[in-house]
Amino acid sequence: MAGPLTDRTAIVGIGQTSFAKGLPDSELSLACQAVSDALDDARIAPSEVDGLAMFSMEDGREVDVARNVGLGDITFFSEVGYGGGAGCGVVGHAAMAVATGQCNVAVAWRARKRAAKGSRPWAQVSRRITGHWQWSRPFGVIRPVDEIAMLTRRYMHEFGATREHLANVAVAFRKHANRNPAATMYEKPLTREQYMDARWISEPLCLFDNCLETDGALAAVIVSADRAKDLPHPPAYVHSFAQSIPQQHQVMTNYFNDDPLIGPSYACAERLWAQSDFTPNDVPVAQVYDAFSPLIPLSLEGYGFCARGEGAEFTDDGALEWPGGRLPTNTSGGGMSEAYVHGFNLVLEGVRQMRGTSTSQVDGAETCLVTSGEGVPTSALLLRR
Repeated sequence: MAGPLTDRTAIVGIGQTSFAKGLPDSELSLACQAVSDALDDARIAPSEVDGLAMFSMEDGREVDVARNVGLGDITFFSEVGYGGGAGCGVVGHAAMAVATGQCNVAVAWRARKRAAKGSRPWAQVSRRITGHWQWSRPFGVIRPVDEIAMLTRRYMHEFGATREHLANVAVAFRKHANRNPAATMYEKPLTREQYMDARWISEPLCLFDNCLETDGALAAVIVSADRAKDLPHPPAYVHSFAQSIPQQHQVMTNYFNDDPLIGPSYACAERLWAQSDFTPNDVPVAQVYDAFSPLIPLSLEGYGFCARGEGAEFTDDGALEWPGGRLPTNTSGGGMSEAYVHGFNLVLEGVRQMRGTSTSQVDGAETCLVTSGEGVPTSALLLRR
């Protein structure tokens, strides 16, 4: 059943910088470039922008972006936390603001300077043993990959998942990136043999189970559905939006949950599908948050594409690939092979699928699921043509 936000707004402009490990530009400069490019793509003047939505962990504040890009009077602004869980959240907040009249033209973005030394998990040690980190960091669970490795071991033990299933994910996404000239891994094929021979990062996760480390920025422009019809590109309508922090959730590790493999995607999916005219069976293409390969089978289960414990097997027989897969996923290469900008590139690829301009375009795709981080308070979008 449709919800109050259904198809009332649309993404009409997208922009992104180049992606690299160690760009010279500041995070603020990257943000301004992406926002400007998205407005140019939408053919909307900066002075018309009156709404902003951004990640809470970014150095370029709203005031700085608004002043440097030349935006108008801002009547709505919001920030969403939890890193990779915020990508769909900022778009959803912008869409709600437009739909409720808080603003007319909203911009959501993410800029990231991963090359900065202070971004490393071992930087600022004193801060990293406060809060929930005190239950993991002193005992050797230092990095996010270590936390996900623990969940992966549990998943393998309970459901029989193997490294072959994780290789299905990594190889599929690399194939998509090899068609995408903007992808970091555009000219770097990955074979199953290379995957199996790769060095460990945190067993059972190897080098190719991890996302890239990327500097770059991306932005999206959101307006009302009525206005979207008069703009240059086919609108990508925001059909449904949801966020979730499930009961007893512990970020990344889920220590306090009776079942640590029931992540935030389950609660998020319940709300997302309840406010949609579609079901998972109606979705022909998906952009699923992939900071680490095992998040894909966990998310496939959480969002209802298969039953509990069947996510790993779902990836067999090229299911995630294009052409020929039953659910082509992360068709630009995703965080593992295009760029890792906290999942915001998944939003832009969802828009390209709805426009018909993806480098791995799924023919006739009328809807596209986009998800944010599994393992953290999360968000999701269902876009439609």
